Amino acid sequence: MSNHTMMSNHTITAIDGIRVGHAHALDGPTGCTVILCPPNTVGGVDQRGGAPGTRETDLLRPLHMVEHVHAVMLAGGSAYGLDAAGGVMRWLEEQGTGFDTGAGIVPIVPAAIIFDLDVGDPAKRPDAAMGYAACQAAVSDPVEEGCVGAGAGARVGGLTGPALACKSGLGSAVIEVGDGLRVGALFVVNALGDVIDEDGAILAGSRMPPDGAQFAGAMNVLPALARMQTGGGTNTVVGVVTTNAQLSKEETNKVAQMAQDGLARAVRPAHTMLDGDTVFALATGSAGPANVSVIGAFAAEAAVQAIRRAVRAAVPMAGLPDGASVSAPGA
Repeated sequence: MSNHTMMSNHTITAIDGIRVGHAHALDGPTGCTVILCPPNTVGGVDQRGGAPGTRETDLLRPLHMVEHVHAVMLAGGSAYGLDAAGGVMRWLEEQGTGFDTGAGIVPIVPAAIIFDLDVGDPAKRPDAAMGYAACQAAVSDPVEEGCVGAGAGARVGGLTGPALACKSGLGSAVIEVGDGLRVGALFVVNALGDVIDEDGAILAGSRMPPDGAQFAGAMNVLPALARMQTGGGTNTVVGVVTTNAQLSKEETNKVAQMAQDGLARAVRPAHTMLDGDTVFALATGSAGPANVSVIGAFAAEAAVQAIRRAVRAAVPMAGLPDGASVSAPGA
């Protein structure tokens, strides 16, 4: 772990071959983020929220034919935002990157979205042009974090009403496991629950009415909702964990599953029926074979770090404060 402090890039692009690009409309605010993969990257997925918005996730599961992924796209805009993946496919096709069908190439671009229509202007949504622009912007430099890309319209909380949520965003982290192995994460945090720090203190979440000066504490609010029937899902945490280890498709899916434990450590509560929590896993293979349990353990830790960085990097926007300006419950 000591090598981690020596790295100049503390984000997911420290994994060789991974490039990340953002495109957004801050007058939405909304946007999309693309993670471009090096050749022969193996993909997996784990979906646990009750209200997912996804594309091309079934083919990532074991027993399905396709192993390799060319990009992952994360976006705002609810289900409308899945259109941005079409722009990613067009860009990849122009680069000659895709699955060779014999009748042309088909880029494999799994995607997941967050619901940000209730933050700012609901008519502003990511589209194919924005997905294409995110690919054009993709670089291997340290990932820009906060209210950018798919995190532009993200918010945390909402149990006390959308106007009493906190602004959130996108965060990334990487961990140097040792012997050349690295595990990284990139998450867009739009959770119903609170994001908590290492000591359980709330970093961002639902605020107390009427003025929102204090956090409500999700677990304090939930008892009053115990007999209420919930409506449609408007929250989610979506993300990608990546390693340079060489893993099989089954092992990569296991890493995605273990990474969800990081989400549960950083968000309280997680995986509710009003969340669409989805985690993709990517294994580039450049560092050779590795123990999947070790990679999965550090994927969960990288997820924790990325989720906390997402809310710490957020700035006030669309009438929502950042979590740093809100007091602890009862303070």
